[in-house]
Parts: sequence; structure tokens; C-alpha cells
Amino acid sequence: MKFLKSAMLLTALFLLSQVPASAQTVDAPAVIAQTYPFADLRAFAAGLVIIGAAMGIGGLTKSAVESMARQPEMAGNIQTAMIISAALIEGVTFFALIIIGFILKS
Repeated sequence: MKFLKSAMLLTALFLLSQVPASAQTVDAPAVIAQTYPFADLRAFAAGLVIIGAAMGIGGLTKSAVESMARQPEMAGNIQTAMIISAALIEGVTFFALIIIGFILKS
């Protein structure tokens, strides 16, 4: 149910982002703004990357805390592995955002 509400909100925000910001007309033809064909899809993809990373780190943390509760003597090792894994997930997320933001500007 929560996922459905989030998906509906994301769809509504995506559709509302298509509304023009102003109704100004361009007088000179040389002042036409350059538009990128997949700019909206890039923003959508960036949102999906961030949501996926948040879900991954959240699941990782949940599992690590449960493991620490079951075996308190292993808490140090579990915490170290959790921090390393979270850092790797963040690194992949930043890499994906850079690719979406800069390289795919065709």
C-alpha cells in the first residue's frame, strides 16, 4: 500500500513537471533555449537511482542491526562490514548520478 501511494505521488509529480514555468514569448529566433530530448527521463532515472540506493542501505542496516541483536559479540565485525557495504552502495549511486547527469546530455 505504501509503495502504491509513493508510485502514484511520483507519477503525479512527474506529470506536473511537464507544465511550462512561464508563458513568455521569444522575440528573437537566436535566443531559443537548447533543449535536451531525454531531460525528463534523466530526472526520473536519477530519482530511481536515489530511491534504489536508499532502499539498499536501509535493508542493509536493518539486517545488520538484527544480526547485532542476535549475536552481540560479533557487533564490531558486523558494523564494519555494514559501513563498507554502505560506502560501496553510495559510490555506485554517485557514479550512476554522474553518468545520468553529465554523460547522457545528448
